[in-house]
Amino acid sequence: MPAASPASAASPAAATGSAVSAGSAASADPAASTEAVRPARRPTFHSLRIERVERLCEDAVAVTFEVPEGLAAAYAFRPGQTLTLRKVVDGTDERRSYSICAPVGGPLRIAVREVPGGLFSRWLVREARPGEEVEVLTPSGLFTPELGVPADHVLLAAGSGITPMLSIAASVLAADRRSTVTLLYGNRRSDTVMFADELADLKDRYLGRFQLVHVLSRETRDAELLSGRLDPERVRALLTALVDVGGVGHWWLCGPFGMVAGAKELLAELEVPGERVHQELFHAEDEPLAERDEDWDRGDRADGGTEDAPGERSEVTVVLDGRGSTLTLPRDRSILDGAQRSRPDLPFACKGGVCGTCRALVTEGEVEMRRNFALEEKELAAGYVLTCQARPLTDRVTVDYDR
Repeated sequence: MPAASPASAASPAAATGSAVSAGSAASADPAASTEAVRPARRPTFHSLRIERVERLCEDAVAVTFEVPEGLAAAYAFRPGQTLTLRKVVDGTDERRSYSICAPVGGPLRIAVREVPGGLFSRWLVREARPGEEVEVLTPSGLFTPELGVPADHVLLAAGSGITPMLSIAASVLAADRRSTVTLLYGNRRSDTVMFADELADLKDRYLGRFQLVHVLSRETRDAELLSGRLDPERVRALLTALVDVGGVGHWWLCGPFGMVAGAKELLAELEVPGERVHQELFHAEDEPLAERDEDWDRGDRADGGTEDAPGERSEVTVVLDGRGSTLTLPRDRSILDGAQRSRPDLPFACKGGVCGTCRALVTEGEVEMRRNFALEEKELAAGYVLTCQARPLTDRVTVDYDR
């Protein structure tokens, strides 16, 4: 995941108001319908000690965690996966997701760029020291390539969007000699480039199989094409010069919403099949779900309570770690927000429909998701939702975090 809260999806339904109900998948057998998208294990928090903090540039660091031998299997990761970190910072329980930026088999390492106003990123960049402990969720995420299968990969990244790309590129190139990687990497200036030396080393190691192109928006380059933002016009020109678009097996996009959305539109124009395009976001907007939306904020009182009309509440059951809790929740609030008062152990990170940490399976009833930047179409079809974005639509709803 990038150095700010990420979300991955091969073809995310980034639309509002999408309804998901139990039995959405074609198969009537829940076990069969979810088998293709079920994670190997449900992520779990463990306290890990910081082993190393490396300065990457003025506002970014790489943080490596020490993994005890007994947890080595739990923290084995696939390239492109993320870690969710949890810590009390300045009296606030903070959670953020960050992409792992090491090749498969490498150290458990993330990179963090300080975000203005971000408590967690500020602590990690300015104050974190070796020996300190942080609660770290075991790796999760589906923004991952299939290793050992020959293919041409094109990676588009901006800023700290390089973090999962470094893991993907290094792992793909090492796993199969027939695979190639082309990376278009956008930054403001050369001194803001994260992992500049590691990328250069990777290029030297895989001559002929790894193309690396730096594009700088606030620094003049010799070639005009390399000066500016990675907007659709520039990306189109670069792709024309570098690759056979029709022959690319996988496209990986990671960065700010505008860059990713523009690249996706361009690839659609170039008739690239949607299943070949994979994306991960830092964030979608400045205020994901905290923003006040009429459809999601009916009847709010000044004291923070709600005045629901008859029929505007639902009986919601949440299942986690084999234990079910049933609550009566208003229909204009997300299931996660409503259920957290009784189940503070429910998994979450961004609460913006971006990171995917709060994913659960709807096994009864119907819900509506306000927005989704994390789940793939096959996950939606199987009945999975982001509980931070899902509000109940029927009298009874059950969501299962264990499936």
